Amino acid sequence: MKKKLLRTGPYADFFSQGVQVGNILTLAGQIGVDEEGKTPDDLTEQMIICYDNIKTILGEFEANLDNVIDETWFVTDVEECMNNVTEMFAEREKIYGGKPEVSQTLVGTTALVQPNLKIEIKCIAYIEN
Repeated sequence: MKKKLLRTGPYADFFSQGVQVGNILTLAGQIGVDEEGKTPDDLTEQMIICYDNIKTILGEFEANLDNVIDETWFVTDVEECMNNVTEMFAEREKIYGGKPEVSQTLVGTTALVQPNLKIEIKCIAYIEN
């Protein structure tokens, strides 16, 4: 089985940001840390940065958000997420350019890799060869 890997970022020695096997591309969970290493306090702003990071990884595989077929959101406060879901999903639609045609799962967790993070998004994409 031939794999195409992308190793980048501060954890490049530990895992790949993306792994493509055949037509399936899996992305490691992307967090709300921008290129300058900053993380906003706002959940929606963190989500937007997550998607910016997702788009960057997809681009390395010559893919884009149209290729995403599944998302898993990990959040540290489900109640906060649900209280902001209208705003978050409106921003998500802007990011996708319309209602995303993806399956999605929301998972509540007690913590992410850094204590100030509120959301991490993991994706699976389908890439036609």
